[in-house]
Order: sequence, then C-alpha cells, then structure tokens
Amino acid sequence: MRYGLIFAGQGGQHAGTLRWLDDTAHTGLLRRHLGPAWRGRMADADALQRNAVAQPLLTGLSLCAWQALAAHGLPAPAVVAGYSVGELAAFSVAGVFDADTAMELAQQRAAAMDRAAADVQTGLLGVSGLPDAEIATLCHACALQIAIRSGPGSVVLGGPRAALQQAAASAQAMGGHATLLPVELASHTAWMRDAAVAFAARLHEREFHRPAVVLLSNCTGQRVPGADTARQVLAQQVDHVVRWDDAMTAMAERGVRCVLEIGAGCALARQWNTRFPGIAARAADEFHGVAAVCDWVARHAAD
Repeated sequence: MRYGLIFAGQGGQHAGTLRWLDDTAHTGLLRRHLGPAWRGRMADADALQRNAVAQPLLTGLSLCAWQALAAHGLPAPAVVAGYSVGELAAFSVAGVFDADTAMELAQQRAAAMDRAAADVQTGLLGVSGLPDAEIATLCHACALQIAIRSGPGSVVLGGPRAALQQAAASAQAMGGHATLLPVELASHTAWMRDAAVAFAARLHEREFHRPAVVLLSNCTGQRVPGADTARQVLAQQVDHVVRWDDAMTAMAERGVRCVLEIGAGCALARQWNTRFPGIAARAADEFHGVAAVCDWVARHAAD
C-alpha cells in the first residue's frame, strides 16, 4: 500500500473538525495537554483563530486522528509532509519526535510567533488567478512577501494588515481572487524572524531522530535526511517561504497512488486534485468515521 499523508495547517479550523474522532478512544493526547474540555474550545470562533489556541488544538487533533487510523489498521505512509504548523504532526508521525513533544512544541511555536507579532498588526492574504509576474509586482507595490507557494498563480502573501487590504483590492482589480485568511500574523515571512530564532533554540533542547519514513520539508520541498536537518528546517519554515508546490511535486514523483489529508477542512486535498488529477486525494475531515477513511485509502493505495 503506497500512499502519501499530508497534515493541514491553520485556516480551515471549525467547531466540528474531525468530529468522528470523538467516537474513538484516541483523544488522550488532547485531554492531557488541553484538558477534558478541549472540544469546547472549538465552539469559540474568535478563540479558534488565535495561535495559542489553534496551533496546539490542530496538532493534537491531527495526531489523535492518526493514532485512531493506525489502530484501525492503516499502515504507515510511503511519504509524509505537513503544511505550516502541520509539520509538527508530520514530523511526529515520521518518528522524529513523539506526540507529546509535538504538542509542547506547538505551544512554544505559537508563543514565539505571538511575541514576534506583538508590535505590529500583520496577517495573511490568499491570492490566486494572477500570473507570477503580476504577483511579484503586487508584492513590491504593497511591500508584502510571499509566505506560501501552492501552485502556478496561487500564493499566500504576508505583511501588515493595512497593506494586505490594499493588496486584496489591487489583486481583484487585476482580475485575480484575494481572501484574507483567519491567521493573525504573517507566518513564513521576515516578520517572524525573531520567532524562528526563539523556536530554533527550543528545538535544540529536544531529542530528534532520523525520520523512519520519507519526510518532506515544506520550506525546501525536499526530503529530510536526518535529525540535524529536521531541526534546521522546522525552525526555518517559521520565517521562510513554504514551498508547498515543490513538496507536492516531490510527493507525486515518489509514486504515491493516493493522498490523505489529516486536519481541518479539505483545502490541501482540493489543491492536490487540481494539480494531480490522476492521483486521488481526500481529507479525513470529509468522512464520518475511522473505518470509512481506512477503506478509502485501502481501495486507492493498493499495489
């Protein structure tokens, strides 16, 4: 069975994210780190957009969902990658560190990013439907940076809120689409440089292991060969561009037969199906139970 596993980041979280997980015995990680009322936090839409809440919650949900799927018999993936904070779950599933460490790092990552953003109001803007040259012009005119590359003409821009609003109007006037994302800081840009340095220091306090499966970095788009590289790229992605387009190309080139997204929503699966229509992708958040997820992967990933 050869499939790719991708872990989503922030932006698609909602009160019912991975609701089927509640019917399993695999929520201990969430209860240990976030308390028995962890699901209740997801009913507070405003709190759910804050990094200190969203990053640990999404990391815990993703890892608990994986534990439930693995307990049901889903084998290890051939390739794994994570989008933004989703890398913490991806690195854990790949064996770089355990699930409890991932949860602690999610809290430390969020805290470092919030401190770095304390003095300036920043955020993220999704832009699509424009040629790369026009996106570059937009960044220059509005003093923004590319935070995430998803595919041709599809990016996320980061920078000050006022500049993002200006860029949204300009992108639409140029014939593109622009959406302000529910993320309260400019992740993956130079505005997060202090956070990347602080997080790197935290990572060097932890024991890392060589990945047990093929693990792709989202800021290089390449395989993570060992523990030292894992530390480097996990810190680097905080203030560097997420090259999700390159990571997905690398995953497709590994010959996966299907791709499963774990996390909130199904945005990454939709992106994959647009770019690689010959390799099916679905999101675990679309299903109503563990068995249905595992059955879908088994049907599509069989050798």
